[in-house]
Amino acid sequence: MLKRVIQVAFLLIGGALGFVFLPPLYEFINLSSNPWLNNPYVSVALGALLLFVLSFALSDYFVKLIVWMEGILFKIPAADLLFGTLGLIVGLIVAYLIGFAVQRIQIPIVTEVLPILLSILLGYLGFRFGFAKRDELSQMFSKSNPSQKKKSSESSGALAETKQLYKLLDTSVIIDGRIADISSTGFIEGTLIVPQFVLTELQHIADSSDTLKRTRGRRGLDMLKKLQDERATTVQISEEDFEDVQEVDLKLVRLAKKMGAQILTNDFNLNKVCDLHHVQVLNINDLANAVKPVVIPGEDMQVVVIKDGKEQNQGVAYLDDGTMIVVEGGRSFIGQSIAVTVTSVLQTSAGRMIFAKPKDQVA
Repeated sequence: MLKRVIQVAFLLIGGALGFVFLPPLYEFINLSSNPWLNNPYVSVALGALLLFVLSFALSDYFVKLIVWMEGILFKIPAADLLFGTLGLIVGLIVAYLIGFAVQRIQIPIVTEVLPILLSILLGYLGFRFGFAKRDELSQMFSKSNPSQKKKSSESSGALAETKQLYKLLDTSVIIDGRIADISSTGFIEGTLIVPQFVLTELQHIADSSDTLKRTRGRRGLDMLKKLQDERATTVQISEEDFEDVQEVDLKLVRLAKKMGAQILTNDFNLNKVCDLHHVQVLNINDLANAVKPVVIPGEDMQVVVIKDGKEQNQGVAYLDDGTMIVVEGGRSFIGQSIAVTVTSVLQTSAGRMIFAKPKDQVA
């Protein structure tokens, strides 16, 4: 459709150019005596025909140019475009007034060239000024109407409050699946946002040739379906994407900044990246650690030593919730249930680790 519109535009422009420029061309090449060529309708038809034929070669390039410009314009915020356009209009008006005054001087060449230069220069400066000063100009307009300013501040506060209720899900927390159980309890407020680029990554994992990855990907898709079916509040799919960024984690961080949202994850590295970018994170592992029974140094417990530890003479045991217990001097007790005394507890976003010694070895 766009290609047809461009061809019609070429046809109309060609007719206009033929009407204006072909008669002088006939005189230049001594063809003005021809009665057919003296007919203005013939000039219009010839000009239209020439540009219409030319449009078949150029229309595809114009289509690509228009689509490229549309992509750029759609990415520019409306406020930036509005104030930039207002600045451009003001710059062109000033250029016209100065050019009108210059034409009164009647200086050769200057009166013809200067208005064009002024239009380009002042138009560009006006656009840049409006674009750069958009925040100050919007504040100035809001100050001129106190009641409107109050309404605007109230709506901005409500919008900010709403933005804080957006929570972005990353791939790891979807595959993990615990978010569905937590959500069903009602402890998570607001709207869960699943970006399209996260869905795409999840689909690639589900289509992987590796059996383990394929199982994890399909589990993630099942968890999303469960969230949509069971959750009282909305689960939305966001089409927002950042084509200049390849990493999914960085896309999540940029989207969270743009929406004023929080990121739900259990990825330790993403947690650190969000901290660096000052983006709020809700880590499922932190939540799981917070609801685990509190273990304090000096407490006794009964555990089964399962395997060797990394260090010499260490044994490893686990609590029912999966918490690792490193038993110093516990290697000789592998396969046995023994009483241990907690010596220290290490807790991070990656999980909780308990260090203990056999009770009979504690001094």
